[in-house]
Amino acid sequence: MEFCPTCGILLQYELPNMSCPARFFCPTCPYVCHIESKVKIKRRQHLVEKEVEPIFSKDDMKNGPTTEATCPNCSFGKAVFQQLQIRSADEPMSTFYWCLNEKCGQQWRED
Repeated sequence: MEFCPTCGILLQYELPNMSCPARFFCPTCPYVCHIESKVKIKRRQHLVEKEVEPIFSKDDMKNGPTTEATCPNCSFGKAVFQQLQIRSADEPMSTFYWCLNEKCGQQWRED
């Protein structure tokens, strides 16, 4: 996407006509940018992959509220839960569970 340097509006693309090359033009001001037949890459930016930080740490989950939810992995009857609104406001909250069985520690969610 290219934007007009004068007014900031999204530029529109015009197909090449007989002798006129393809171009981008601004629908609100007289700015025109002709497109060359050869494309040049001006710069390449290498993206750095960031480390993903968990929303809840294990310490937060251990001290959280408990409920009687059955673990799908080990069938243990208690779990710590946390509720978050991760979808739109008219959708129900998502509940994240963490099994309290020390051997399991399974995490799951219910929408």
